[in-house]
Amino acid sequence: MPELFNAADHLVDRHLREGNGDRTAVVTPARSLTYAQLSTEVRRVAAGLRALGLRPEERVLMCMTDDVELFTAILAAFRIGAVAVPASTMLTGGELGTLIADSRCRVVLGSAEFAPLVRAALGSAPEVAQAVLTGPDATGLPAHVHGRTWQQLLDAGAGDGLPDAAGDDPPYPTWPDSHALWLYTSGTTGTPKAAMHRHADIRLVAENYGRRVLGIGPGDRCLSVAKLFFAYGLGNSLFFPLAAGGTALLEPARPSPALFAKRAAADRATVLFGTPSFYGPLLASADVPDDAFTTVRLGVAAGEALPAPMYHGMLRRFGVEVLDGIGSTEMLHIFVSNRPGRVHPGSSGEPVPGYTVELRDAQGEVVAGTGTPGELYVRGESAAVGYWCRAETTRQVFLGDRVRTGDTYVRNADGTYTCLGRTGDLLKAGGIWVSPAEVEERLLAHPDVAEAAVVGAPDADGLDKPVACVVPVPGRDIDPDALVAWCREGLAAFKRPRVVLQLPELPRTPTGKIRRNVLRTMARDGSCAGLPAQEPPSRSP
Repeated sequence: MPELFNAADHLVDRHLREGNGDRTAVVTPARSLTYAQLSTEVRRVAAGLRALGLRPEERVLMCMTDDVELFTAILAAFRIGAVAVPASTMLTGGELGTLIADSRCRVVLGSAEFAPLVRAALGSAPEVAQAVLTGPDATGLPAHVHGRTWQQLLDAGAGDGLPDAAGDDPPYPTWPDSHALWLYTSGTTGTPKAAMHRHADIRLVAENYGRRVLGIGPGDRCLSVAKLFFAYGLGNSLFFPLAAGGTALLEPARPSPALFAKRAAADRATVLFGTPSFYGPLLASADVPDDAFTTVRLGVAAGEALPAPMYHGMLRRFGVEVLDGIGSTEMLHIFVSNRPGRVHPGSSGEPVPGYTVELRDAQGEVVAGTGTPGELYVRGESAAVGYWCRAETTRQVFLGDRVRTGDTYVRNADGTYTCLGRTGDLLKAGGIWVSPAEVEERLLAHPDVAEAAVVGAPDADGLDKPVACVVPVPGRDIDPDALVAWCREGLAAFKRPRVVLQLPELPRTPTGKIRRNVLRTMARDGSCAGLPAQEPPSRSP
């Protein structure tokens, strides 16, 4: 028989056995819990889920805000051997209903804030038997669903023989390979699919990245812009701090520079997990003081490549070194990252311990040497076992012990890797490949630009030309001609944008990634159609 390993026991109860139950485990704007108190709450929720009839290996979907209820629900599912399925709170009712039906879950948990969303979703999920909502009202659900409040869930657990959840109920004897977590992902486009992760994967990412790269320990207090329903946020706010005996700082509200500056200062955050779409507005914000992050010893970026100007801006203004990296839902967290004290700005860094990467060309052959683009493939034990009920897609992505990322990279002379964009996002201008990331980095170096994305749109001859979609710094306006001239000064002429579109914000997916397909449509419909088929010769190479 395999050895036993349960992620909830590893993350919570292990600390009690080691005599550290009085350490602070989680802090929200409303309350905080020690590890001993967290253990009690997890046991109570676990008992309630068992009372609802949730069995080992069955799925429980959660559409909840980042608060103690979601935190304990995920851990409780692990504890009883069930599978936690955190779902995006940014979906429509129909989209959420599709995920509920696809996962074949019979129990759904929802926050009061998202009760209308859950009610709408359950109408298209006939297999769901039980739904639990935080707050005082669990009515208005479809007739086939038995509704409960969160307190009624806890009461049901108490009636199951655990009046205060303090009984000696061991965790379900899961194995390292037992399913613990399904995370739905679709990339920037495509149909959502559930990446299935094991209990062992949780320990692996906490060790390989959380401890060996970030050095997270018992004294760290982790604050994450990404929410718990993202793979990135789940590691930041749950796996990493709890595995180390540290503290998770949960923020239920939508992230903003002012709010996170306030939280970081008030709760003495030591590690700040963000995204380029957060760091850009933060640097452009005039109402955040330069000493807002004095307790933060390290910043982290993921989701999209962090432009070098953002790295330098965070270091110069706030004194925070931001480590950019690349991760994926399929690998559960970051597998290539910069290191403290040796950042290569504009790159994703080098492979994280426990992972190896390689670049392959369109024929699947390994790209040797440096400077030659190729699609990034990764090996590592935290890889998902595949996608739920997506056999063909699983075969395309999980290739033996390698996982195909869909990102195009180049290897640098110092062993780091630089992202050129999603494999399908590269474009040709004048017959020469252009990396959107390279042009975006130049755009972001302009003092009037807060955010930027470059896409291709066809000219009158149907040939793609680079189009710059930019968001101005608040209070400023962008001169398109001046911005194109700025790009010509710092880039080869063929890489310069031919058109500049000024937007109030960039369209993004629920995971915060730029929806380049939407931008391509916008550019195609109104930006490049009037460009001449043949442009005059450039004055410079």
